[in-house]
Formats: sequence, structure tokens, C-alpha cells
Amino acid sequence: MRNVKVGLVQMSCTADVDHNLAKAIAKTREAAAQGAQIVCLQELFKSLYFCDVEDHANFSLGESIPGPTTDTLSDLAKELGIVIIASLFEKRAPGLYHNTTAVLDADGTYLGKYRKMHIPDDPGYYEKFYFTPGDLGYKVFNTKFGKLGVLICWDQWYPEAARITSLMGAEILFYPTAIGWDTNEQDPSINVEQYNAWQTIQRSHSVANGVYVVSVNRVGREADQQFWGGSFVSNPFGSLLYLASHDQEEIKVVELDLDKTEYYRTTWPYLRDRRIDSYQPITKRLIDE
Repeated sequence: MRNVKVGLVQMSCTADVDHNLAKAIAKTREAAAQGAQIVCLQELFKSLYFCDVEDHANFSLGESIPGPTTDTLSDLAKELGIVIIASLFEKRAPGLYHNTTAVLDADGTYLGKYRKMHIPDDPGYYEKFYFTPGDLGYKVFNTKFGKLGVLICWDQWYPEAARITSLMGAEILFYPTAIGWDTNEQDPSINVEQYNAWQTIQRSHSVANGVYVVSVNRVGREADQQFWGGSFVSNPFGSLLYLASHDQEEIKVVELDLDKTEYYRTTWPYLRDRRIDSYQPITKRLIDE
């Protein structure tokens, strides 16, 4: 049996990047002590979610990848014998930045990075001000413990991204995330609908592609955002194997049976019945009648 134990680190952040990094390292160690073989950190875990405002000063948070943080996490991965998935603010060149996730293998090897493809621009999420859309394409990382697909936050709303990454061989889709509720929203039902939509779309990726989905979000109040946590793991039928709280820091290790992929994909053979000859219109922005 190809069982793998996945660790989720759901935490709050402060303006102190050194404190956040030390906290993430400590929680990664705790997850490893609980048996985690792969640990996924949330989106942009080293800082507050700075994209709530357009402020040039925030570009100082950018760093090279690989660089000092990936070096530190590489040493940690090697020491603990685990894979680490780390979301960082990449400074590629002066004036050129990406929202990027690095993957470190269990022997400390830097396997590469994925640059966020879909960049939002909404109230509280002014990411287009900071991030250039990814240009590395979709990525699968062949780690000691399995083939991992990594997508980032806004990517999670796009079935095309999940499908392509799954077709590339991903056995698990990881979504480092930073999303929450607007604290000025007066109608609580809207908050419920937003969270349910966020979870539902990702669980649907599990079903449509016959893969596990691991979504890791942050918690805590930052300016006008109340990050909603709710990190979860779903199996290839979309069933929840773990669901975190909305307001607590949590470390959870979930065991996944990768051998069951064959069972799920032959029981519901979506990949068999795909009509790839009919999908060309999807490459257009809008299909004219």
C-alpha cells in the first residue's frame, strides 16, 4: 500500500516576518513529530496578507527563490526527512514579482517552484498590483512520497488548472491559500455562501479528477479581513477526511492511500469518457454563437 501522511499547518500571522517563519518551522516540526511526511504551509505564510492594499513598500517583502528561506526550509526538510510545500513572495528581478510556491524534497533537494497562474484583483485582494501571472505553466513535483501538484489560492476556482495538473500525473493537489470574510459584511448568510462555494469547488476537483485535494488556509483578523481557516482534505469522491475550524490555529496529519486512485478512477471513469476532440472551444475567451 502507498500510504502517505500529509500535514496541514493552519496559522495566524503578524507583521514580523522572522516570527512567522520561526512559527511555521516550529509547527512543521510538530507535524513531522506526528508522522507527517509532506507538510503544506499556507499562502504567503511569512507575512501578513499585504495584498489588501496597494503599497509600494510591500515590495520589500519579496525574495529570491531559491534563496535564504528555501535554504532554511531545505535544511529542515532534510533534517526531518519530509517534503515541505512553501508559499513565498518571489522577487524575480527589479520590478518583476510572483506569487510562488517552492517544493523541497525529503532529502533537502529544491525540486522547483510553481508560479501562481490566476491573479485576482478584487477589493481586499489587489494581487495584480504585486504579482506577474505565472509563466512556468502547471507543475507536478515527483517527491519521495508521491507526485504532487501545487496550485495557489485563486487557482482553486478554475477546473482547467486542476484538470491539467491532474493529467500531468499529480496524485494530490495542494492549494496554499489566504482567503477570508470582509468584516464589514453585515449579512452572515453571504459569509456562509462564500465559504461553502470555496470548499465545494475544490471538492469538485477531487471528484472530477480522481485525486485527493489538500487546501491550507490561514486564520486570524488582518485589517478588514477575517481569514476563515477551514483547511480541509477531501478524497477522490469529494468526501471530507478532515475539516479545520474557522478561528483556531491547527496542525493536522491525515493519512492518504494513493493506491485507491485506481479504484476511484475505474468506479467513476471520467478520464476514460473525456471527449478531448470536442474541447477546443474552451481555449477561447468567449464562444460566439
